[in-house]
Amino acid sequence: MKSKLFKSVGFVVLALLAVSTIATAGLAMPVSGETPATGLVQAVRLAAVPYQDVEAAKAAGYGMFLGCVSSPQEGAMGVHFPNGDLVGDGVLDATKPEVLVYEVKNGRYNLVAVEFLVLAEQWDANNASPPVLLGQVFNYNGSPNRYGMPAFYELHVWAWKTNPNGVFTDWNPNVTCEGYTGEPDQG
Repeated sequence: MKSKLFKSVGFVVLALLAVSTIATAGLAMPVSGETPATGLVQAVRLAAVPYQDVEAAKAAGYGMFLGCVSSPQEGAMGVHFPNGDLVGDGVLDATKPEVLVYEVKNGRYNLVAVEFLVLAEQWDANNASPPVLLGQVFNYNGSPNRYGMPAFYELHVWAWKTNPNGVFTDWNPNVTCEGYTGEPDQG
C-alpha cells in the first residue's frame, strides 16, 4: 500500500515539475518574428514574470510616472512604472529592472518592456565608463530633459513586444498610447 502511495505521489510531483518547466520555458520563447531569447532578454523575461499583472507590480513598489510616453514621429514607449528604491540605489541588476513599461489595450495593462535606469551622478561617481549590462551599453540622457529628472543612463529591453528598430532602442513604432485613459488605477 505504501509503495503505491509513494509511486502516486512521485508521479504527481514529476507531472507538476514537467508542467512548471514547460510553463517557464514558454515565458522565454521569442516574440513572434524574433530569434530565441538569450542574455539580457532571457533574464528580463524570467525576472519579470510576476509583473505581467500590474497590480503585482504596484504591490512590489512600482508606480506610474508621467502617464503614457509617445512621440508623433517615433511611436511610443508606453506607460512607465518605476520603482523608486531601485532607481535610487545606483545598482544595476538584470533580475531587478528599475522600470516596468506597459501598453494599455482594451483597458488592460500589458507588460511590453522594462527599462534599466541609473542616475548619472551616482554611476559616474564610481565608474569610469557608461553602464553596460550583459553586453548592452546604456544611453545617456542629460538634464534638463522632458522627464524633469537629473541626468541618467537608461536601457530599454523590449522583451514582450516586437520592435522593428531593435530590442534595445527607446522608441517602438508598434506601441501606442491610444488605449491609455490617464487613470492610474486602471488594471
